[in-house]
Amino acid sequence: MDPSLIDLPKFLDLRGNLSFIEEDTHIPFKIKRVYWIYDVPGGEHRGGHAFRETEELIVALSGSFDLRLHDGKTAYNFSLNRSYYGVLVPRMVWRMIDNFSTNSLALIIASTDYSETDYIRDFEEFKQNRKI
Repeated sequence: MDPSLIDLPKFLDLRGNLSFIEEDTHIPFKIKRVYWIYDVPGGEHRGGHAFRETEELIVALSGSFDLRLHDGKTAYNFSLNRSYYGVLVPRMVWRMIDNFSTNSLALIIASTDYSETDYIRDFEEFKQNRKI
């Protein structure tokens, strides 16, 4: 599976808009963990790793940021700035998030519980593991 941009449901209302995410409907996995990234100082980035097993959905709930992905052969770039779009990131895809706007909020929904052993933090090691 390649990384892909998905449209989330969007209900527009004069009182305020609503979007939502359901497991096995909008994402192809059970939700095991939810976390968010915020207050990222200007010029900083997050990520710089791949996961052996974890799949994720990444959404910009507020503000904007760039999501840079690499599957070992192909680079994918997504600029996220709407809370009704998400990017599905399969396992074994290198990820980097940067260009965070002021007050941005990144929501990440993951298919696994946290495990340090799931991380690959060296790009060369990642490329070697992708050949398997």
